[in-house]
Amino acid sequence: MLEVKDLHVRVEGKEILKGVSLKIPKGETHVMFGPNGSGKTTLMLAIAGFPGYDVTSGRILLDKKDITNLEINERAKLGLGIAFQNPPEIRGIKLGGMLKICSGKNPKDGFNESEMNLIRRFNLADFLDRDVNLGFSGGERKRAELLQLMFQKPKLLLLDEPDSGVDIESLKRIGEEIQSYVAKTRNSAFVITHQGYILDYLNAKRACVMVDGQIHCSGRPKSILEKIVKSGYRKCVKCRKFEKP
Repeated sequence: MLEVKDLHVRVEGKEILKGVSLKIPKGETHVMFGPNGSGKTTLMLAIAGFPGYDVTSGRILLDKKDITNLEINERAKLGLGIAFQNPPEIRGIKLGGMLKICSGKNPKDGFNESEMNLIRRFNLADFLDRDVNLGFSGGERKRAELLQLMFQKPKLLLLDEPDSGVDIESLKRIGEEIQSYVAKTRNSAFVITHQGYILDYLNAKRACVMVDGQIHCSGRPKSILEKIVKSGYRKCVKCRKFEKP
């Protein structure tokens, strides 16, 4: 579903990513660990095509199509969706209206029963007439952000720390919905996580560690997390171990 080949990225003239390569097959969830400032979010925004994240060399392929030089909206149309670490408030647009935009529905149309069931599972039925994220708690923002992605139905979910700043109940719901979506659609997910709590609710296939703009090791997610907790990220730099799938 996603292949990144020897990607180098500059932000404001500074090289942040220094030759990143990774593959995420269809129907799999992969996770990435790394300390603050290591380049994780830069990688995600470069994949999504955000302005200011300049690819100086390397390629990005989505479902075998080269998207390296496509605009952000063109990548979204091809099936790429992103959820942010800190979802912004959007005044003047109701959550219900945003969900209709994401699904391509006419603003005057109602939600069918399947869509309403999904909204209820996210505990957001009472939020449809509220401005997007305005006055939402951290967990409510993350659930609303993921719900918008579910309505968009992307081939690849890019999720930047979906487990940060959320309560246990929201974490469980977010993790289970990601897992359900990947399993049902055979699409894929790429998750950045610091604490790794979301791994309790995801059947993540592989994990990798990014430090200083490079991927230094990969393997089974919980095994990688145990090593990080025990020895820290610098041990991963020295390890340089890439386990086979």
